[in-house]
Amino acid sequence: MLALFTAARPVWSPETAARQAGVSKATGYRYFQSLTEAGLIERIARNRYALGPAIIEFDRQIRQGDPILKTAGPVMDHLLRECGGMAATILLCRLYRARVMCVHAESNRAISISSYERGQPRPLLRGATSKIILAHLPPRMLDTLWRERRKEIVASGLGGDLDGFKARLRDIRAAGLCVGHGEVDAGRIGMAAPVFDRDGDIVGSLSVVIADTQATRKTVARLSNLLSAQARRLIWTIQPERVPGRARKTMKVAA
Repeated sequence: MLALFTAARPVWSPETAARQAGVSKATGYRYFQSLTEAGLIERIARNRYALGPAIIEFDRQIRQGDPILKTAGPVMDHLLRECGGMAATILLCRLYRARVMCVHAESNRAISISSYERGQPRPLLRGATSKIILAHLPPRMLDTLWRERRKEIVASGLGGDLDGFKARLRDIRAAGLCVGHGEVDAGRIGMAAPVFDRDGDIVGSLSVVIADTQATRKTVARLSNLLSAQARRLIWTIQPERVPGRARKTMKVAA
């Protein structure tokens, strides 16, 4: 039921929501009553409901208590300082339901040069921020993606068949970094490195976005190397007990 409340349609009645969710009207009313009691939705007019204050409370708890955000904050600040006078945005994104969710963004300009913002899901098949996550997904998930979204994968230039798709992702994975040019925002260059959980599974990505007018080859190379090093610091802090094999060799440099 909560997933029905979107920016495009923020207000629902119990009857309409029940019909959309494929449940009975009585079940819809019961769900709405429970959600209202929990503060997750609230009545704003007769028989009309929107998301409630508990959502805001939970968001605050995430901002204050999420260990990944706590760890990533200083790393993102450091990356932003290293961008010097260039307009830049640093992104921390996570894998979320076959999409990529921005969980934190920092910019050195009043208006971010990236269209990514906290809480906004983005496509999994486009942009460096997403592709570096895609490249580290397990084979069974890639097989499923190919079956269900083959046309999108081909259109995105990630391969004309399943073998080509996996080969392209192997190249990205081997490089340890992905660089994209205007794939999400025109006139922008995005650089992204993977972030793993303590079991060595991909959980998200750390990215730097700059304007292509400011991006010489030397600048992109310098920021890419710096980003890789900072992402390894993030891996080290989040998962001290186990580090992916590719990162283990370079962990001494990051420590």
